[in-house]
Amino acid sequence: MIVHCLFEQSGTFKNAFKKYGIEAYDYDIQNEFNETDYVTDLFKEIEGGYQDEPSLFDRISPDDLIFAFFPCIRFENQIMLWFRGQSTSQKKWSLEEKCEFDMNLLKEVSLMYDLVNKLFIICMRKGLKLVMENPYSEEHFLRRYWCYSPAVIDRDRRDSGDYFKKPTQYWFLNCEPQNNLIFEPISYNAIECKDAIRTMKKEHYAKTGAENAKIARSMIHPQYADRFIRQYILDKEIWSQQ
Repeated sequence: MIVHCLFEQSGTFKNAFKKYGIEAYDYDIQNEFNETDYVTDLFKEIEGGYQDEPSLFDRISPDDLIFAFFPCIRFENQIMLWFRGQSTSQKKWSLEEKCEFDMNLLKEVSLMYDLVNKLFIICMRKGLKLVMENPYSEEHFLRRYWCYSPAVIDRDRRDSGDYFKKPTQYWFLNCEPQNNLIFEPISYNAIECKDAIRTMKKEHYAKTGAENAKIARSMIHPQYADRFIRQYILDKEIWSQQ
C-alpha cells in the first residue's frame, strides 16, 4: 500500500504512515514546510481525472490509499455568517454590497462543491480507497447539503493529543474504519486560550511550531495523526509490534 496525502504539505500524516514502514507522499500546490513531495495543482488534477484526461489518479492503485485534507474555507460555519451579512467585516456594508458579495461567494462555494464531488466520483469510477477530512459542525456545508455521510466524527481532537478541540469529520470511500482500541496514555498537548482557533497570540501558536496564527490553525500534532491511523486505518498487526 502507498498512501497519497492530498492537500497536505506539513508531512504530519505522511510521516505517521512512514513510521510504520508504509510508503507515503504529500501532494500540494505549496511547499512551505519542505515536506511536499509532489508540488501540483490538485484542483486541475481532479478536473482532469473527472474528464478522463491524464492525471495523478492514473498512477494510484486500488491497493493504495488517498488521504485528502480537502480545503474547507468555503464549507465552514463562517461562510453562513458571510452569506447572511453578519460577519464583523460586513458591519458597514450596504445591502447592495452584501448582495453582490453573496452572488460571488455562492459561485466559489459551488466550485468547491463540484470539486469535492468530482474527487469522490473519480475514486468511485477507479475503485480507489479514499479518506477525506473536513471540519464538523451543524452548519458545515457538506453536513447539510451532501448525499454522503462521514464514517468518523471526532468532536474533540484534544482527547487524542491534538492542539485544539476542532471537531472533525472523516468520510471513508471504498474502505471502512478499523475501530481498533489503543490502550495507552496520551501526552496532553491542548493549547488553552480564549477562542484559540481565531485569536491566538504568539505565546499560543508558537507551541505548534507555526510562524503565525493562520498556519497554526491548520497544524495537527504528530501524536494525533499517529493515533488516528492506528485506530481507524491500519490493521493492528502492522503497528502492534512496533
